[in-house]
Amino acid sequence: MHRDDPLAAFCAAFNKLDKDCTELLYELYTRDVTFIDPFHRIEGVEALEAHFLKLYDNVTECRFVFHDSVRVEQQAYVTWTMQLRHPRLAGGNSVAVEGCSQLTFSTRHPGRVSRHRDYFDAGAMLYEQLPVLGGMVRWLKRRMAN
Repeated sequence: MHRDDPLAAFCAAFNKLDKDCTELLYELYTRDVTFIDPFHRIEGVEALEAHFLKLYDNVTECRFVFHDSVRVEQQAYVTWTMQLRHPRLAGGNSVAVEGCSQLTFSTRHPGRVSRHRDYFDAGAMLYEQLPVLGGMVRWLKRRMAN
């Protein structure tokens, strides 16, 4: 990714987000952004900020390592590994989750994202990390693989 590329700028700014710095969302997204992940569908940047404030209030660490990316006109895709640390997941240890983001850049607001959809394994992120449920999910995955 080149430095002057809006996708590179988005990725760099996204890693600056934390519980004390959610105002960056207003620079990254359009006012009417749609944000979708396996757990949520959020409409509007104000609702997205409220979501991120709650998210960052409950996590110890959330950082992304961005990998492959492609951008064609207003559509972009980027793969990533999220390092997440939450006191109630994996005994408070860091959990690595791989995923991909599909981003639509606005034509009316250059450099801002109007639609953001994340794809990742919700089981690997959440269910497998819970003390009792995690063992059952991992067992079930092994059974299905054989």
